[in-house]
Amino acid sequence: MGNHRKALRTTTVGAVSATLIAGSVLGFAPTAQAASNDIRFVDITGDGGTVLKGNVVTPSGTDGTRRYPLLVLPTSWGLPQVEYLAQAQKLADSGYVVVTYNVRGFWQSGGRIEVAGPPDIADASRVIDWALANTPSDARHIGMAGVSYGAGISLLAAAHDKRIKAVASLSGWADLIDSIYSQRTQHVQAGALLDGAGTLTGRPSPELQQVFQDFFASNLAKEPDLIAWGRKRSPATYIDEFNKNGTALLLANAWGDTIFPPNQYVDFYEKLTGPKRLELRPGDHATAELTGLFGLPNDVWTDTQRWMDHYLKGEDNGIDREQPVELKPRSSGGYEGYPDWKSVGATQRKIDLAGTTTIHANADSGADGGVIFLSSIFDQLAQVPPIASIPLLPRRYAAVWQSPKYATAQHIRGTAKLHTTVTGTKESGTLVAYLYDVGPLGLGKLVSNAPYTWHGLTPGKPFGVDLELFSTAYDVPAGHRLALVVDTVDPLYIEHNPSGAQLTFSSPAEDPSYVSVPLREQ
Repeated sequence: MGNHRKALRTTTVGAVSATLIAGSVLGFAPTAQAASNDIRFVDITGDGGTVLKGNVVTPSGTDGTRRYPLLVLPTSWGLPQVEYLAQAQKLADSGYVVVTYNVRGFWQSGGRIEVAGPPDIADASRVIDWALANTPSDARHIGMAGVSYGAGISLLAAAHDKRIKAVASLSGWADLIDSIYSQRTQHVQAGALLDGAGTLTGRPSPELQQVFQDFFASNLAKEPDLIAWGRKRSPATYIDEFNKNGTALLLANAWGDTIFPPNQYVDFYEKLTGPKRLELRPGDHATAELTGLFGLPNDVWTDTQRWMDHYLKGEDNGIDREQPVELKPRSSGGYEGYPDWKSVGATQRKIDLAGTTTIHANADSGADGGVIFLSSIFDQLAQVPPIASIPLLPRRYAAVWQSPKYATAQHIRGTAKLHTTVTGTKESGTLVAYLYDVGPLGLGKLVSNAPYTWHGLTPGKPFGVDLELFSTAYDVPAGHRLALVVDTVDPLYIEHNPSGAQLTFSSPAEDPSYVSVPLREQ
């Protein structure tokens, strides 16, 4: 337990440092650009009388004789109200009234951090009320957009307020539990970042403080409460409301998002029946949108404006006729369009996980998912994901299976799925599965990974595991092979293997083990 707490403190320091650096940069850069413009800083009364700090940017030459579409942008977690000023000016120049506001509990806004709870959703509606009463905005044409925390609040607000006709949710979440507690495994670095940044830049509510305490303590008695808390704050819970309202939803995320992995966005997207668009690009949390916050050319923000132009202003710009699923692979520069998600990985190739393999728990084999932000940013900028020498991985701590060498390039698109049989020596445990692209010298580049945790099972009794790895788009060169590696410890996650635990992986004849890899249709 002592080592775990020490590791958690180290993770928190690193995560919070990264947040403060990003916050400082984002906090000052747009302000410098905006200083010469006519921007109105305002106080908006939110739910329960809480004062929210915001700013308003209107089209130049506004004289009160006409109304403009309204865009509301809630801030990201831990960032100040100037976050969107560069984009707000661009949007105002193209004919929008833009209201951005600091969400409750952060910086100068009042209240406590509620993590997109009911007060935050009510705040969004109060901001819309205020804008309609105090700006030349059009009540018939209202949209919301945001990055990260602002993305989640925008989605949730649209589920509860029918006035919102279009949303651009950038690096947000659809399922909060599946994001940071996938397969009953705490994403410790993601949790530490959110906890540390919230504490340093805002005022966490007592409820949130208790949630984090139970989360890091692995308090299973509180698990039902944690799940219920997360479900209330998950847009996926309100899928019927979205479909009934017909809200036009643009969902954009990064393949390597270590806070909100893309799978949960994909599942949500598939259930939507109204106008929708899914965009996935290389990078980590909010890195794909970052340059746009400085007013620089940025594909995500360009498509956000095109989305709003069509669904709020009625412009025939063709975005509704484009392929609704747009992917940018991690290993190539071009975009690929698909009619739906099932067409992304049209072909499935199975790798048999034959034989019986036993590994010892409680040690990091050297295979891991990297470091939050840093690893995926390296992959985004230099196509250098976390690397492991597959031949040198200690087989005492890592189970390894490899495919034959491929004669042609393999274009992985979508969600790889692991199916295997596990027998543990303890009632609880955690495993982490990794898919690697292995070159001729045995160096493996990480393609994807995902954790899996269980509790209360009978020691010595086999059980089945079905695990979806995090969705990705990656090209394996000809002459390479794929490797599936499973171990029990990863710095990204809290592991639940009691001391001395062992895991045995088998492939019964009546239920063979395999990993299914989705490939783009050749």
